Order: sequence, then structure tokens, then C-alpha cells
Amino acid sequence: MGLITGLLTLPNTPVRGVIWVAEKLNDAAERDLHHPGMLSAQLAVLNREFEEEISARRISNREEEGLLDRLHAAQVGPAPNDRRWRTHG
Repeated sequence: MGLITGLLTLPNTPVRGVIWVAEKLNDAAERDLHHPGMLSAQLAVLNREFEEEISARRISNREEEGLLDRLHAAQVGPAPNDRRWRTHG
């Protein structure tokens, strides 16, 4: 690059710098996007979140089942074959 070209393009230097940084960030993002280690880590996080959601639903369902059983028993009495309510004697 000659002296005159350098002087004429000097005002564009910040823009070229920003473009260069953006290109480097894009390259890094592309590498990370397709890197097997990154994909495995993301899948592990997704699997852990899925398992936590399933566990939370199971706990919630079990709590609801127990509460509904107790509410029903309190309103109409226990079922004849319900061992929880039998008296020992």
C-alpha cells in the first residue's frame, strides 16, 4: 500500500477493524457450532434438563395422587379393600 493510498483510506480504518473483528467472531462461532465436543456438551445439558423436568412432573403427579386419595377418603371414607385404613385387631 502506497503512502497516498494509506492516507486516503485512513478514515476507513475503524470500519475495517470492526469488520475484521466481526469476521473473527463469526469464524469462532462457526467452529464452536460444529465442534463435536461442544455438541456433546450441549446434548448433555439438554438431557439433564429433560431428566429434571421428568422428575419434577413425576413428583408433582405423585403428590397430586396422594392428596386426591386422602381427600376422597376424608369425604366418603376408605375403600373396603384399602389396607392403609384397616384396623388391626
